[in-house]
Amino acid sequence: MFLISFALAFLAGIAIALQAAVNSQLAGAMTGNTLAAAFYSFFTGMLVLGVLAFFRGGLGDSLNVIPSQPGWRLVGGVLGAGAIFCTVWLAPRIGLANLLVLVIAGQLLSSVAIDHFGWLGTAVRPAATSKVVGASVVLLGVALTLFGDRLKEL
Repeated sequence: MFLISFALAFLAGIAIALQAAVNSQLAGAMTGNTLAAAFYSFFTGMLVLGVLAFFRGGLGDSLNVIPSQPGWRLVGGVLGAGAIFCTVWLAPRIGLANLLVLVIAGQLLSSVAIDHFGWLGTAVRPAATSKVVGASVVLLGVALTLFGDRLKEL
């Protein structure tokens, strides 16, 4: 099950790259309206998830707890919409590779901190030395992706 989870996470990463490319092309076809493209992306995703949640059952019971939740638990959709908008808007401006290495760097740094400190009610998973070294290697890769061309000029 652990390997299946890793494979699924890897496929989610591929989906994020594909989504950024597809949505930026859609925005271009919509005369550059990045908000409309992001809206369409979220709208179709909402429809698919709504159908799946309905057929799984218990959707009404699950939604009934929404009013009793603290506000910070309800901002996931807003954060997701902002992230999708940014990918749609930035992909044609800075390139897909630059966009995604910066997204990955942001995800990596924030997730290591969230795991380490147990923020937002998550389980505490201390940042072992190997994890910090691995994250540093990834950040070096980000720097090379963004600025590697300048090394040739030295």
